[in-house]
Amino acid sequence: MLFIFFLRKYNYWMQIIINGIEKNIVSGLTLETLLIELGHANKKLAVEVNEEIIPRSQLSNKLVNDGDKIEIINAVGGG
Repeated sequence: MLFIFFLRKYNYWMQIIINGIEKNIVSGLTLETLLIELGHANKKLAVEVNEEIIPRSQLSNKLVNDGDKIEIINAVGGG
């Protein structure tokens, strides 16, 4: 427990919400890295951060911030 307190106190740890579920993650991640960590690499999807759609071309440049509300929407094909 002390370790988690240390991480949060010194900004190594932050809390975000992904698809309505609170998650604790290490700070300094880009959206691209987060998606890879969550198993969404190379999938067709849309990402929204704090109600703003983030273009795929910006995923590697957009940092995840403490308190962000992230929605990941998987594209479903069919016909």
